[in-house]
Amino acid sequence: MNAAPSGDLTEVLFADVPDSDQTAPRGDDGPRARSLASRPSTADSIFRTTAFAAGGITVAIMLAVGFFLTLRGGDALRVAGFSFLTTQEWSPETRTFGIAAVLSGTVTIALVAMFFSVPLAMGTALLISEVIPPRLRSLLISLVDLMAAVPSVVYGLWGLFFLQQNVIPVAQWISYYFGWIPVFAVTDADGARLTDASQFTSSAFIAGIVVALMVAPTQTSVMREAFSQAPVGEREGALALGSTRWGMIRTVVLPFGRGGIIGGTMLGLGRALGETIAVYLIISPIFTINWQVLKTGSNSVSALIALRYGEASEFGLSALMAAGLALFLITLVINFTASSIVARSRSGAQSEG
Repeated sequence: MNAAPSGDLTEVLFADVPDSDQTAPRGDDGPRARSLASRPSTADSIFRTTAFAAGGITVAIMLAVGFFLTLRGGDALRVAGFSFLTTQEWSPETRTFGIAAVLSGTVTIALVAMFFSVPLAMGTALLISEVIPPRLRSLLISLVDLMAAVPSVVYGLWGLFFLQQNVIPVAQWISYYFGWIPVFAVTDADGARLTDASQFTSSAFIAGIVVALMVAPTQTSVMREAFSQAPVGEREGALALGSTRWGMIRTVVLPFGRGGIIGGTMLGLGRALGETIAVYLIISPIFTINWQVLKTGSNSVSALIALRYGEASEFGLSALMAAGLALFLITLVINFTASSIVARSRSGAQSEG
């Protein structure tokens, strides 16, 4: 076979290759990259503008609330100074007031609520996402969400007239067997143990149980969403290797939903700190720090505002606004922390092997 001339072979090999000078736009210095930018549609522009406006309005309202509380509570804060955080008495008329007692009561009630609500919410979330059949799942989700819609005054009345009389024997039993722990002791000023039922009513323990039932639906929703996003492949892999259902939940679902557990707990804590009506109906207000959670008498910042707002003088109202500012800042920090933790919980989370 005769070899083809080199010129003809070159024409054959490159006959179908397009000229780069004709296909790529050229600039002054040679070929330039083609732009991949696209013009957003009208619907996308409207959505983006609406989303930015909603976010901006939310932030503006939050800042406006903080500015309003700071402005109205400024007079009281200038008079009280740092003692506003250390004084237990509440008497704005005599210029002796502080939130040490009500703040400690707020934290105590919230911690009692978390003690009961977190296991309840976690168990309910696991039941919904891992145990019950799919045909019943939507019904149970709706029932849990309906619990969050019940007004707080209903919970308060239920706790006052039904729960309290049934919890007092439990509180007495705890005090009798665990009274050696200071927080569970119920004693008088001389340290003598009190056993009468009247000493166990209207306590932080009872208020905390009621608040726990109020925040549990919110915590359940956050945890359930985190558990339901655990990778199906890792679930099936654990079961295929011989793991039981609880073993799969322990090694796959719980590690993956750790961010949801922490975030839901802190979101519930933020709501528990600010609960008003239910706590106001149950507790017996006092203005001394009471570390005995089973004993009658407690207080909270929100209940203080509800109790004293109607009869407060102008300066007393300023003091209440300062107390509200302290609660606003604490709740804001907790909610921001919870949001950041939930944002880190994503489908790529690692699980323990």
